[in-house]
Amino acid sequence: MNPLPPGNPGSAGGPTPEPPFLSLRTAVVLLASLDIGLIVGTLTLFTGSPVAGAVLAALSAAGAAVPALHILIGPSH
Repeated sequence: MNPLPPGNPGSAGGPTPEPPFLSLRTAVVLLASLDIGLIVGTLTLFTGSPVAGAVLAALSAAGAAVPALHILIGPSH
């Protein structure tokens, strides 16, 4: 007797589970760069810069943080 229903992905002959859209490492890198961008944008806005300048600073910081975090956060094993 098979304890798993026939449609369960863990059962023999069932459909294989779909791989995740993003790996955990990619999600951590992108979320950390988003945090860095939000912090830089907020601090830039607090200095009295226009909103457009703060947005550009945030986007620049987030974009520059992605390759740096990619190097700093080691590859997943």
